[in-house]
Amino acid sequence: MADYEALKKRVDELAARDWDEAGLQARVRELVAEGIPRKTLHRDEILANRGRILDRVQRRAEEYNFIFKNCAQGTALALLEEFGLGSMEIIKALTPFPGVGGTGEICGGITGSLIAFGLYFGSDDRLDYAAMNDTITRSQKFMAFFEGELGHLYCADIIEMVILGHRLNPGDSEEAMMTFSMEKGFEKCGLPPGIGARLAAEFIIDSME
Repeated sequence: MADYEALKKRVDELAARDWDEAGLQARVRELVAEGIPRKTLHRDEILANRGRILDRVQRRAEEYNFIFKNCAQGTALALLEEFGLGSMEIIKALTPFPGVGGTGEICGGITGSLIAFGLYFGSDDRLDYAAMNDTITRSQKFMAFFEGELGHLYCADIIEMVILGHRLNPGDSEEAMMTFSMEKGFEKCGLPPGIGARLAAEFIIDSME
């Protein structure tokens, strides 16, 4: 069950964080220019450094969300970068996915994570139904864990109950987006991507055991 008091404390910490905007922009530009580096994943090394990896993925998801102003892109890039998956074209494709087209529906912390699941757990064989079913099962479990952590799956509900404390869908209008920005919504909304990316990374690492 979601601990709203603890979540509110973390939201306040994100609002007060001193974000290295120039440094984050430089990191993103390098990824755009060079691509996401491929990685050979060494199971024993990853398991031995599990806590450090989870902390890094969470932090980067928060940072990328802030610099992109896009929770789905921020979540996915943190995971793809950590595990050497996909490409920046995939991040581009996630442009309309915060709250599913700005409608206030499923949180980008979920959709960005599920993209990583597809790349990691999915099969190159389009007819491998066992891999597809396994990926879907893992995705459903992940979503249940996400809801347990945040109390909600939908962007609008998370903003109301966790992030801002009142109903506001930034995708509704330019005025709503300006209000969201003035209330430090982009800083505070690092929370769902951070939680989503950390949980997704846990699922990936746990599968290696």
